[in-house]
Formats: sequence, C-alpha cells, structure tokens
Amino acid sequence: MPTTPARPTTVVASDLDRTLVYSAPALALTMPDEHAPRLLCVEVHEARPLSYMTETAARLLAELTETVRFVPTTTRTRKQYRRINLPGRPPRYAICANGGHLLVDGRTDHDWNAEMRRRLDDACAPLDEIRAHLAATADPDWLRKERIAEDLFAYLVVDRERLPAGWVKEFAGWAEERGWTVSLQGRKVYAVPGPLRKSAALAEVVRRTGAQQVLAAGDSLLDADLLLAADHGWTPGHGELADTGWTAPNVTALTSAGVAAGEEILRRILVRSAEQPA
Repeated sequence: MPTTPARPTTVVASDLDRTLVYSAPALALTMPDEHAPRLLCVEVHEARPLSYMTETAARLLAELTETVRFVPTTTRTRKQYRRINLPGRPPRYAICANGGHLLVDGRTDHDWNAEMRRRLDDACAPLDEIRAHLAATADPDWLRKERIAEDLFAYLVVDRERLPAGWVKEFAGWAEERGWTVSLQGRKVYAVPGPLRKSAALAEVVRRTGAQQVLAAGDSLLDADLLLAADHGWTPGHGELADTGWTAPNVTALTSAGVAAGEEILRRILVRSAEQPA
C-alpha cells in the first residue's frame, strides 16, 4: 500500500512583546469601546495582569501549534519568559535572552549558552565596558532603572519624554565601534552584543529539527536578523522596524498595529505554513 509522504517540517519563530503579546499601553484599542476585541490575559506579574492577546489570536496560536514547531523567540530573560502562559501545545524549543539561551522542553541547554558566551568573548567589547559607559552618560533626570539580563546584555528603563533626542543615536554609534547593537523599544533602551542574535539560536533549532520552511515575525531592530533568516517574515504596523521604514524582500510589512496586528500575523502565518515549501 502506498504511503503518504511526511509533511515538511515548518518552524515558526516569533518575537513575543508587541508582536504576539501586548501590555495594556501597547494594545492600541482605537476602535469604539463596544467594538473592542475580547482579550485573554497571558501574563501575570506580581499578582497583576500584564500582557494580553485577543481571544481570536489565542485560538489561532493554539491551532498553529498543532501543525508546526512554534518557537517563542524573545529578548526576555528566562525568568521573564516563564511568566507568559501561551495557548496551545507547550513549545519544544524557546529562545530567550536574544539568543543567549535555548530552552528545550523548558530546560536550559547549557552547552548552547556556553557556545554563545565563547562567541561574545571573541567578537565584542565586554559587558563591563558598556556598563561603565552607561553609568557615565545616563542622566538620572530620565533614567528610571538599569538592568543586566542574564549577564549577557544591558537595558535601561527611561522616561521617553525626558530622554534627549540625540542620546540614543550617540550611544549607538559608540557601541557599534565595540561590536554592540542598540535598540529603543518603548521605554527601554537595549545594548546587546552583536553576536547575540536570535537568528543564531534559530539556526540551531533548524539544525536539530531539520526544518524545511522557516517563518518569523517581529517588530524591533533586534528582530531584523531573525526575519532575514526566515523564508518569509511579517512585521506589524508599529514598532522600531515600522518607524524606521525597514524592509526586506522576504518580509511583509503589515499596516495593522497594536494587538490587532498580533492577530493578523497569526492568520498570515497559518496560511503560509499550510503551503508546501518550494
């Protein structure tokens, strides 16, 4: 009896914050209140609801996890990522700390982390040098918090209204000379080593799964390499990439913004993932 060929493996690597999940200030509920979508809380922090998806997006994601390898791909630390309770099957793989950590069935792959730290040691200035520069140049007038994430990168929480217009650009130029990337996302300024890329961890997931199709989504500069590594990607109509007009031949820039964009991204991914890769 003839056998049915195995369905090609598809990996879907998606950023989380402001791509699939949204805090209350990022929801962008611009429609009349009576037309607002029903929301599902997917993250609680310190006993308070923090992040949401539309109920429709939650259903779409649950459907997607039945047919593809869905890989949450985030700049969040492992602790921050574990607060999120996504619908659908628990992911086999998750990428945290912008690629610095690979989780397998929820557990840290320490060999991968060690490999990434070797790459950082070989290619860019140490974290302590970046921290010293931030301490010398960040003004308490607009600086609210400084955080070190997983001993891999730094980020600042700032008052955007008080943040000087040219400070981020000046810092980015200084950091680039030392092999680091700077990204402004909402109230946070990230300083991330150049080799610490989501696409690096994605390549490892693709190697392990033998994926024949890779789809991706993201909204920030730190997602650009992830999108470029995919066969096709999507960006929402908000965020750093949309604001700067970033485009790529394999990436569809959507016009929908806020939580509605997360829903549209999942619809597009579902359609594309059902197609046979070339």
